[in-house]
Amino acid sequence: MNSFTLTAIGNLSRDPELIVKGERMYARFCLIGHDYAGRDEEGGERELLTSIWFVAFGALGEAIARNASKGDQLILEAQVRADNWVDRQGERRYDYAYVVQGFRFGAPGKSKREELARGTQAPEPPASCGQAGAGEA
Repeated sequence: MNSFTLTAIGNLSRDPELIVKGERMYARFCLIGHDYAGRDEEGGERELLTSIWFVAFGALGEAIARNASKGDQLILEAQVRADNWVDRQGERRYDYAYVVQGFRFGAPGKSKREELARGTQAPEPPASCGQAGAGEA
């Protein structure tokens, strides 16, 4: 059972990083979410930006790293995992990992739109991927 599962919709803050360590492969990337935060004193809309780092393992991570780039929108399903450790000073540290379980490509970012306009983009990958069986944290 996965007690904490979330859906995230955001744009890549930079190109995903594909990491290979031995036989384990994963992608690390940061999504930025843009949310409505009310109006300011002049009546203009305010926006709240939230960024979260995600990790995707195996074929799922490879698909994201090879086909998505800065600015592209991703729609993710992820599990929240505890990532606790003891630092060099013996202090207990607490953190969380957001592990991608499935995703869909959303709107392309600026650079991909420009590539598409020039006709230099390779054919689009499948619209979604889910439940990759290749490794977890």
